[in-house]
Amino acid sequence: MKNLKITLSLLILISITSCDDFLSEKPDNRTEIDTPEKISELLVEAYPQMSYFEIAETMSDNVFDSGLPSTLIRNEQNYNWEINTDATDIDTQAYYWDACYKAIASANKALEAIDELGNQASLNPQKGEALIARAYSHFMLVSLWSKRYNPATAATDLGIPYVTKPETDLVAKYKRNSVAEVYDFIAKDIEEGLKYVTNDYKQPRFHFNVSASKAFASRFYLVKGDWDRVIALSDDLGSKPEGKLRDFSTYESLGVEDQQLRYAASDVETNLLIVSANTIVSRLYYLNRFNLSGLRRPEIFGASTNLFGKAYYYNFYSSNGSTTLFLPKFYEYFKYSNVTAAIGDPYVAEVLLSNDEFFLNRIEAHVMKGQIALANDELEYFLATRTPTYNPATDKLTEAKVVAMFPVIQDEYTPFYTMTPVQTSYVKAIVETRRRDFIHEGIRWFDIKRFNIVVNHETSNKPVNKLVKDDNRRALQIPLHASNTGVELNPR
Repeated sequence: MKNLKITLSLLILISITSCDDFLSEKPDNRTEIDTPEKISELLVEAYPQMSYFEIAETMSDNVFDSGLPSTLIRNEQNYNWEINTDATDIDTQAYYWDACYKAIASANKALEAIDELGNQASLNPQKGEALIARAYSHFMLVSLWSKRYNPATAATDLGIPYVTKPETDLVAKYKRNSVAEVYDFIAKDIEEGLKYVTNDYKQPRFHFNVSASKAFASRFYLVKGDWDRVIALSDDLGSKPEGKLRDFSTYESLGVEDQQLRYAASDVETNLLIVSANTIVSRLYYLNRFNLSGLRRPEIFGASTNLFGKAYYYNFYSSNGSTTLFLPKFYEYFKYSNVTAAIGDPYVAEVLLSNDEFFLNRIEAHVMKGQIALANDELEYFLATRTPTYNPATDKLTEAKVVAMFPVIQDEYTPFYTMTPVQTSYVKAIVETRRRDFIHEGIRWFDIKRFNIVVNHETSNKPVNKLVKDDNRRALQIPLHASNTGVELNPR
């Protein structure tokens, strides 16, 4: 109940309004933001209040044709890398696009108000939060709607509009910045924001606190290939972050609902940033035909995929005879607008950033710096926390084991930078570890883009749909309502 109350208190502060354009309503229609308290309230809305999980997850190779007789239209569209219908329905591509630009508009309005109040030092924490939040939403947009980051082509690749000022027109016209420009803007906002962010919140896990900001920055710099920055950002974690990673052993005695609540609880040490998202992601395992299926689960979660050769902590459940499976991560709170008519909106507390991801980023950076022995020890430590029968005396991770289980396959992983054979094997091991840990959460899709991994989606009685390297469909198509205001479409 404690976590549900936290979610409820957050929802009271959240005001989600509909919009016809892809940002938000004209600022002249808003309440004047002229006090520090109002700025802080406005920043509650500087986070995307919708979910990208279904979109990204369904496009990845974590999802299969389960054989269910029906599915949601957008599930099939995401599975085939098509644009969703542009009605901005819940959990659609356009819905998340709008959510990010609404969050950006709130961050920009807060920054404008801070400037109008004379950039007082006392407002630095709000300034830091607004800058990091603005960078985060732009990063998610460019990660989904643009080609993968490649410094050789970033100056000419289409990015997304990077918006740094509140709107003055009801329907604004925006030009797409290049990927290079977007990444430069993100880096500038991150580095400036990191100077000012704080932990001084009543509920710090619902804000870009210091650790959440560093974790996001590490994700960004991992994509850019700045290994030194990733390592420096994660120094507080160290090589053995005791008590800071998710403790799956505490889930063993809990029922499914309690596991769902626990996963996104604000007192769980690994959870760095939590958002209350308007989403039905908790229902998708029985609504979506294209999902993690029981028959294919061993390919990702079988003991043969564990470098120790043992079963994992991950416990899956199903309501349809194991046709589709779910790991208990999402607890839905339904907020009624009319109880009698049973009308309302579903919300799920989602973990957007965690120490688990942060630590895996650190391990990968050590690999890329050639610090294989250190990365080996860190990866063993992480895998031990996911293996209930881990024995430190006998379960030793070695380079030979990693290379044997994750051999180099020509042209399988093709990032913009070069990797030695040993680095490739370790990076594959880390990427597969990340794949398992963030099942249902869409993180796998970003690794697929980053490493240009080929994906084959099978559908019964149809040819295999293959997402080849550098396929234009790796970048989502710009929503129609945005392109109608002048935002250039992606090539197809």
